Amino acid sequence: MNVKNFALTGAAGYIAPRHFKAIKETGNQLTAILDKSDSVGIIDSYFPEAAFFTESERFDRHLYRRFMEDTGSKIDYVSICSPNYLHDAHIRMALRNGAHAICEKPLVLNPWNLEGLEKIEQDTGNSIFHILQLRLHPAVIELKNHIDTQADDKVHDIDLAYITSRGLWYQYSWKADMDKSGGITTNIGSHFFDMLTYIFGEAQDIQIHYATPITVAGFLRLKKARVRWFLSIDKTQLPKEIAEKGKTTYRSLTIDNKEFEFSEGFTDLHTLSYQNILSGNGFRICDAWQYVSLCHDIRSRKAEGKKGDYHPFLG
Repeated sequence: MNVKNFALTGAAGYIAPRHFKAIKETGNQLTAILDKSDSVGIIDSYFPEAAFFTESERFDRHLYRRFMEDTGSKIDYVSICSPNYLHDAHIRMALRNGAHAICEKPLVLNPWNLEGLEKIEQDTGNSIFHILQLRLHPAVIELKNHIDTQADDKVHDIDLAYITSRGLWYQYSWKADMDKSGGITTNIGSHFFDMLTYIFGEAQDIQIHYATPITVAGFLRLKKARVRWFLSIDKTQLPKEIAEKGKTTYRSLTIDNKEFEFSEGFTDLHTLSYQNILSGNGFRICDAWQYVSLCHDIRSRKAEGKKGDYHPFLG
């Protein structure tokens, strides 16, 4: 087996362990890691011999040195798990140093940044791959195949509600900074918006009914669906029956009044994503355009209030 050398940015984040696991389970080696936080003891469970950097300049120099030495030790892939606003810079760092990039969602925050990434792919000859793990979920694949067989004029009614409680720390982190994270529309909504546009087609109309830093709700008209959606990190928005059970997260997606269940089956989707990428497949920049543009358009609009077809959680 041809073992590939990986580097990774954002080791202290929530999603990094899934990448550690995927690199290990595909039989490859993580050799260099970047994170400004040194609270990364999780590394010991996977790749304790990896070089560790808290400064991007030294990490960049390490990648460059291994690239220029041409001794067979160059970094083949850089996995990017860093905060959203750093994805663009870390992708470009990877490609400039002779590596391919594997990036978490969102690929970037603004659609025009995708054009720049397409240009650097062309200039360097290296590739940018995108983790869109929900597209690999068996239930999502089955639903898409079903929708694709239907007539083009068939339109479905969808209600999406996702409430995932966050503590006070959230308001002091980069995630609460719209310019760094894209707000909750991107932080917790991009997975769903990508899935829905992937299955039901591009957005044709966008309405925002309610928008605060912790709760956003609106309506989407997709090619094959009408979507009322509600996203929140506010625990007071949890349905009473959920809160009484002591639960802190609520997720519901109904299609034509039938619950679409995809809670299970997430465990190995990152490993499957890596297997696809390493076999020459994987999602690319072209797969990011729809949801990146949609999230940007949503956060750029002002709330209109409860007009038209709004989500029932708005009361």
